[in-house]
Amino acid sequence: MTEKKRVLSGMRPTGPLHLGNLHGALANWINMQEQYDCFFFIADWHALTSDYEDTGLISDYVRNMLIDWLSAGLSPEKSTLFIQSHIKEHAELFLILSMITPVPWLERNPTYKDQILQMSNKDLSTFGFLGYPVLQAADIIMYKANGVPVGVDQVPHVEITREIGRRFNYFYGEVFPEPESILTQTPKILGIDGRKMSKSYDNAIFLSDNPDDISAKVAKMLTDPQRARKNDPGNPDVCNVYEFHKLYSDDKTVERVDRECRTAGIGCVECKKIMAEYLIAFLEPMRQKRNDYESHPELVDDIIADGCEKARRVARETMSEVRAAVRL
Repeated sequence: MTEKKRVLSGMRPTGPLHLGNLHGALANWINMQEQYDCFFFIADWHALTSDYEDTGLISDYVRNMLIDWLSAGLSPEKSTLFIQSHIKEHAELFLILSMITPVPWLERNPTYKDQILQMSNKDLSTFGFLGYPVLQAADIIMYKANGVPVGVDQVPHVEITREIGRRFNYFYGEVFPEPESILTQTPKILGIDGRKMSKSYDNAIFLSDNPDDISAKVAKMLTDPQRARKNDPGNPDVCNVYEFHKLYSDDKTVERVDRECRTAGIGCVECKKIMAEYLIAFLEPMRQKRNDYESHPELVDDIIADGCEKARRVARETMSEVRAAVRL
């Protein structure tokens, strides 16, 4: 029997998960569970790189994120689910890797300057923010992951990890395999205002939203800007609501919306109501599972404890090799 290749990925707990998170990463993780040996972690130390001034909600976000994962379909029987800060070996490997990582590698990180500009309301002139690719490398190579599921824009992040691991191996001997990027396809998911769906833009539909919240948010969604009146023909190809229809509505409804929008046979209000019904139905199983987990907090505690123990065993083995290689 062929041994499964190992993949690893994580998410920062900066708030409730939304549809963009589901389709951008989580759905791909769920599909990988049958094919790979999966390690998925909640990156709470990474959350500190930008939210270090106010940490009061991080622990709540961590728990809610795990419940979102479980409700969406990640399985503790099929995947190792753990919390980064519970595995102290990550910090030790991060420290060792930081000793050998050249500063110019970090300064040329393609997202470093972009994120500073995007989050200009925060002081990101910290060692932690500059050095987060080193912590990210420690997260990945700690578990000797063969692959990291990413979108095409995140491939440079994996390449930095490969470079750091390669440099360690050059100095101390072959300890770490070089992880490959596993490119994943992600559908186009924009927020209700037409921008990228984001908590910071206040334009997100969350996996934990109730049906009334979903209906209210969908009602505010932007449609074809050229369609001012109901009897004006529209162009569904430029309408964000139509993109949602293609994700959540059945084929017959998608065909109807495409046809009747172009001929003014359906108005935007009715189109949104129909889509909202499908979206609510799509999220309903997750909402029921979430209610079950929230009603049984001890089950969530057990899942956290078991996942962290599984990850800790692997991390301890890796750090024994690292210490021997570095002769510490």
